[in-house]
Amino acid sequence: MNKTELVAAMAKETNLAKKDVEAVLKSFIDVVSDELKKGGKIQLVGFGTFEVSERAAREGRNPQTGAAMEIKASRAPKFKAGKALKDLVNEN
Repeated sequence: MNKTELVAAMAKETNLAKKDVEAVLKSFIDVVSDELKKGGKIQLVGFGTFEVSERAAREGRNPQTGAAMEIKASRAPKFKAGKALKDLVNEN
């Protein structure tokens, strides 16, 4: 499902205009992105948690040449599914 299909499904589910749903979705993405950029965490009980994972600097290898190279430390966004979402996905 892409963004357009998600907006259409949410509009159908909520009986709201696609334009309104798209604005809400954009706002959600912006708020989550801004919070993660600050190093924060967003927890939606029953759904999951958006947070930032710290990656330490490490040595890697160039796959083409095999030469050692330094990989810089970085931060990566991470999503951890909540119990209710896991249970829903694993229902038979």
